[in-house]
Amino acid sequence: MKVILFGYGKMGQLIEKFVQKRGHQVVYIIDENNRSTLKVEDLPDYDIAIDFSTPQGILDNIHFCLDHNIPLVIGTTGWYEQLEEIEKKCLENDQSLLWGSNFSIGVNIFFHINKVLAKVMSPYKQYDVQVEEIHHTQKLDAPSGTAISIAEGILENLDSKKQWVNHLVDMEDNVIPKKEDLLIESLRIDDVPGTHTVLYSSEVDQLEFKHTAHSRDGFALGAVIAAEWLLGKKGFYSVTDIFDFNN
Repeated sequence: MKVILFGYGKMGQLIEKFVQKRGHQVVYIIDENNRSTLKVEDLPDYDIAIDFSTPQGILDNIHFCLDHNIPLVIGTTGWYEQLEEIEKKCLENDQSLLWGSNFSIGVNIFFHINKVLAKVMSPYKQYDVQVEEIHHTQKLDAPSGTAISIAEGILENLDSKKQWVNHLVDMEDNVIPKKEDLLIESLRIDDVPGTHTVLYSSEVDQLEFKHTAHSRDGFALGAVIAAEWLLGKKGFYSVTDIFDFNN
């Protein structure tokens, strides 16, 4: 598998390592140094692209790939308001795109159990729920895409909450959620790869469901596995399509 990398920060460099570990090859790296001058004819022979760039540039990268028949795996977050528009273009052009807020196997197991837990908790109105996420201070978006996916999994299965709201701790915009709001509390702490917790609290007890990443390796490995899965397919996919937790 010949891979084009969009983004060559810490995640891009890790992905390159796992591409090579799994017997593949990175044939071209696109970052802030060459993105503005990129032309499709500059690219060598390729099979697929993986994007872990920035929220500011991701839409340009997506359209570039969809316009030039480049299958694309996207780990960059911060663009989901355009998700339906991108899906429509991908399907109309018969292209290949797979996106995910988190490619870690453990996190995707967490996503599945989170939905089941929300459905179990739905009848017990004495419990209030919120999501907490902690990431390194270099993370550019808040809440994290993973936290949004967790929140949406809860909203799909818990009828007491209607929408999520975010509070970035230590910022001036103090959010006071309404009863029907699902609070996502975001903290930024040096060198934390990613910690996500769902809390159900009542007057008598509290349930905590938590995922802690020890490093970024799981995210990078998962992205390469996703590229292997997407290769040869046409369509618009989410990372959850890779996993079948019902069998």
